[in-house]
Amino acid sequence: MTAELSRRSVMAALPLAAGLAAVPAMAASGRAKASPAISDAEAMERLRDPATRARVRARVAGSCEAETVNIFYRLNIYGFTGDGNLVPFYTLNHLSVNEWTPLSGNRYQAKTFECGVYCAFDTDDVLEDWKNPLTGEVRKPFQFLGGPFTVTHGPDGMVAMGAELSPRPMRMEAYGGTLFVSSMADMARPNPVSPEKFPKFSSGPIAYWDTVSTNGAPVAQALDDSLSSADAFHHFQNMGSWHPWMAMGSRPGRTYGRAAGVKVRSLDQIPAKALKGLQNHTPEIFDRKAWTAPRFDILEYMAGNPA
Repeated sequence: MTAELSRRSVMAALPLAAGLAAVPAMAASGRAKASPAISDAEAMERLRDPATRARVRARVAGSCEAETVNIFYRLNIYGFTGDGNLVPFYTLNHLSVNEWTPLSGNRYQAKTFECGVYCAFDTDDVLEDWKNPLTGEVRKPFQFLGGPFTVTHGPDGMVAMGAELSPRPMRMEAYGGTLFVSSMADMARPNPVSPEKFPKFSSGPIAYWDTVSTNGAPVAQALDDSLSSADAFHHFQNMGSWHPWMAMGSRPGRTYGRAAGVKVRSLDQIPAKALKGLQNHTPEIFDRKAWTAPRFDILEYMAGNPA
């Protein structure tokens, strides 16, 4: 199996973790004072400058200074077969840990480590087994570890390293006192899990992934140069080819995911039951010094010769 799935082929076919804008997360300290008021119109005028846009995008997504920022998401995942309504599958409690570093040329880089624990839909009850509502088969979820990869925000856009998929910034817009910062990414690559060799686990000859993300922050914080990291709401939606652990084969359809989360200032701000699930099932995320090699969940799952 290892010979069939090269690291490069998986990098080419994997989505850039659960969401490209999953590159954000945790402000390190409280606010000593309120940020100066700024109108939406003034914010838009200041954002005409490319260097300002890059700094503000980093401040909202994570940080424009050297610090570690975390975000906790609840990602509800559904099945979509192309016919009928979405079918609730499960919820992925997702933690993204991001080591931010300012670079030369008004650029800001995040090195991201990610994990996720599959739970019964819309709960924090960790799934030991999952009954697929489309096939009736009972499967064991393969908990998610991904990264590290980097995303660099700069005046000329965003560049990802560690996967052959790069986010594309969308317009930044201020209205109602909130700055909305969005990006999108898509992928269509030859599937590293061959449908001929692994018909039970391959979703087909081409692997697909689409992600659209939006982060929202108060305009006053987003444009406050005394702050490294603005408080922000983070949201993304994605559609992706069936993961091999679900054993869907080439059945038509994809998963659809909708995530909502925020920067957390300390891990104890994560709901207690969700945090316990992460600690018990993805302990690697809490020991990044020992995380010395890239993790690719599809590669690792298939290397285990699943049945």
